[in-house]
Amino acid sequence: MLHILYFVHDLADPAIRRRVLMLQAGGAKVTLAGFRRDDNTLAAIHGIEPIELGRTRDAHFGQRIAAVAKSALQLRGLLRSVEKPDVIIGRNLEMLAVANRAKSILGGDMPVVYECLDIHRLLLRKDVFGGALRSAERHFGTDAALLLTSSPAFVEHYFRSRSGLDLPIVLLENKVMAVDGTGAEIALPRLPGSGEPWKIGWFGALRCRQSLELLADFSRRMEGRFEIILRGRPAHSEFSDFDGFVRNAPFMHFGGPYKNPEDLAAIYGEVQFSWAIDFFEEGLNSSWLLPNRLYEGGLHGAVPIAFDGTETARFLANRKIGLTLEKANAANLVALLGDMNSERYLAAFNALAAQDRRQWMTDRAECRGLVQRLTSLTGAGQQNAELQTLPKLHRNRGGLQ
Repeated sequence: MLHILYFVHDLADPAIRRRVLMLQAGGAKVTLAGFRRDDNTLAAIHGIEPIELGRTRDAHFGQRIAAVAKSALQLRGLLRSVEKPDVIIGRNLEMLAVANRAKSILGGDMPVVYECLDIHRLLLRKDVFGGALRSAERHFGTDAALLLTSSPAFVEHYFRSRSGLDLPIVLLENKVMAVDGTGAEIALPRLPGSGEPWKIGWFGALRCRQSLELLADFSRRMEGRFEIILRGRPAHSEFSDFDGFVRNAPFMHFGGPYKNPEDLAAIYGEVQFSWAIDFFEEGLNSSWLLPNRLYEGGLHGAVPIAFDGTETARFLANRKIGLTLEKANAANLVALLGDMNSERYLAAFNALAAQDRRQWMTDRAECRGLVQRLTSLTGAGQQNAELQTLPKLHRNRGGLQ
């Protein structure tokens, strides 16, 4: 059984839980280690007691660097009882640095994999500081055996053109884990009852102040014809008073966190539309990503709303599904949705429902494929490769799978 030591930036992030479940479903043993930004019992993984490296704070880059430096000094002791892994994965740049340190402590002969699912805005700065961070990424990533990322636009706009890294690349989209019956339910259209509003769900990592303000303004203009439902983890560092703002927005409600993937059918089943827009790093990471909510809403029948010019909008346009907002203001959102009726909604829902559901889900075969790809990086995997050719697993450096 492949043993993976997985270093993560936030043990409370539900996306970390999803990746660990994916690796386990693929047949790997996972030792989890990382920092914690807050407490989130919904992100706990049955049977795994993580190694905690310390506490970090969202949007406090200096504090995070200090915490990483401190953990590097303590890492030998923290890993004393850890069985030597076959592969080490570092999720995000700071954890890649920790992964390299762990490799030297544990023997120095196992492959390190760089997992990067967001391009931080600091890496994209054109000043000396941005250049220094990219240099650090090249330093820690040059000898990595593989890069895992989640959007073709990350490869196109950053990794091939700006990063300076020359690594084999595996594309792991933010699909819904569906290995134990999750996602088996076929979504049905949900027309509002007489006098009930249309509902837009904005679920997941809530970090975009512009989206919050735009949706509140829109729902006020619609005078109750639309209701905004928020679920997930607000990034309080990005809002002056998230709770107060929502409390004072008459047609907006926050339902708290949820468990992914177990609660997805229930929360998306309450809404007709999914807000798949993020202006947090507009023109950069937010324009390039393919968010979790795109796949979650697609699987569970919530018609996605994207912003024109983004990778998400391109994804929808290629499939002729969803709705696209042309300008980031309430007036344009009113123009897009204000005349919504049963006929128009059903046409959008049926187009979404006609899609191949497999594009929204990660099944057990895909989990096994990932673990096989990671196994191929090891000495044992390379010996096996001499005896047989594994389909779709070998790529030249710089290639995209």
